[in-house]
Amino acid sequence: MYVTDVGFERWSRAYSPRKRYGLMSSNIAEAMNNAIKDCRELPITRVIDYIRGVLHLWFHDRRTSVGKLKLTLTTKANVNIGVKGKKARYLRVYPITYYSFLVKDGDLDETVDLTSKTCTCREFDIDEIPCEHALACIRRGFNPRNVAIRAQTTATTSPAVNVAYPSRKKTLRKGSVVITGASSGLGLATAKAVAETGKWHVIMACRDFLKAERAAKSAGITKENATIMHLDLSSLDSVRQFVDTFKRSGRPLDVLVCNAAVYQPTAKEPSYTAEGFELSVGTNHLGHFLLSRLLLDDLNQSDYPSKRLIIVGSITCNTNTLAGNVPPKANLGDLRGLAGGLNELNTSSMIDGGDFDGAKAYKDSKVCNMLTMQEFHRRYHEETGITFASLYPGCIATTGLFREQIPLFRLLFPPFQKYITKGYVSEDEAGKRLGQGLLVILYYTDFDIASCWSWSLTGCFC
Repeated sequence: MYVTDVGFERWSRAYSPRKRYGLMSSNIAEAMNNAIKDCRELPITRVIDYIRGVLHLWFHDRRTSVGKLKLTLTTKANVNIGVKGKKARYLRVYPITYYSFLVKDGDLDETVDLTSKTCTCREFDIDEIPCEHALACIRRGFNPRNVAIRAQTTATTSPAVNVAYPSRKKTLRKGSVVITGASSGLGLATAKAVAETGKWHVIMACRDFLKAERAAKSAGITKENATIMHLDLSSLDSVRQFVDTFKRSGRPLDVLVCNAAVYQPTAKEPSYTAEGFELSVGTNHLGHFLLSRLLLDDLNQSDYPSKRLIIVGSITCNTNTLAGNVPPKANLGDLRGLAGGLNELNTSSMIDGGDFDGAKAYKDSKVCNMLTMQEFHRRYHEETGITFASLYPGCIATTGLFREQIPLFRLLFPPFQKYITKGYVSEDEAGKRLGQGLLVILYYTDFDIASCWSWSLTGCFC
């Protein structure tokens, strides 16, 4: 094959030098098809995310298992030698030279050369682990673990895995995460899931302090694992005050989760932020943008293994999906409304300069959120090592975000999502998914997480 002829080092970050990988008869395409069979019906972007998640999980599992090895050889090689060693006890061995032997195996005669590590049965040559004939010879005074090919040793396996997926530095302190909108819904569920691990301290950034306090108590979030701080994203002054208070607290910042959102699907007229911007875009996008930008240096200074900035996305702004094609569709147009200040005094309260629509304003704000993460990633990831991501944890059809929808919608939407689209998730489940998204370190724990990460730039526009 051309991939072997060109040389592994030309296209692989890490590979095993063992011969058997060039002699395997298994159909690689069939093996990979079996590994991804659960995601075949998904859109291509989610299939790619799934594959990436599977590979991350494989590498993590292998690195973890290799890290526990205390013996010279890998676990499989040790077991293999143990099984073959039982049969080797009953084979007759006749020396030819100091390193060459004739082995009687029933009616068969096999020749073993411990210098070249070969046997005429070919098993030693191919598997590169001593066959029973070689083990019978080794019993005469050699260490079987010294005769095995180096590729079977932990000294080779560990570096190979670590090069492909290097371990990160570890810190013994608790992680520190800021979650906006943590007094209810997805934000509260995420705060609960993270706090319950006992490994994180959650800063619940909320507009209503008393409501957040009651919610935390109801969810069983203790003061030891959480701090409530005031933050009103519809006021840029409030954002600046929050950042100033947080910095003065001296607490490190390891993860920032931008979750809070305003959704006014039935509003006929626009509402405005303290600075005069349309409320949905002003809160969901501009407030979070300023917060993220002001806390970027704090994130960069984190010594945590996986510092990250996560913003909650929405499938409703992705026109490659059914939900994204439900009118009104997200469309930023030429940004004339944004350039005009997002108020009707100059042009329009909508980003594209069109007539106000509460549902579209929300979708447009989510497009801006996701594009912001992509741009942050482009500008800052390589320099800072911060992971920037947009995460859609599934449709929480019973969330309070839909409280302004008409009663019939609130009645029919949950069963529609549960039984028709199959996209329904509970607040608790979504919170666990979002929590896993910030807890997991450079690998995905399962398909649910792997399928949630949204990076489709083309999918954001009509």
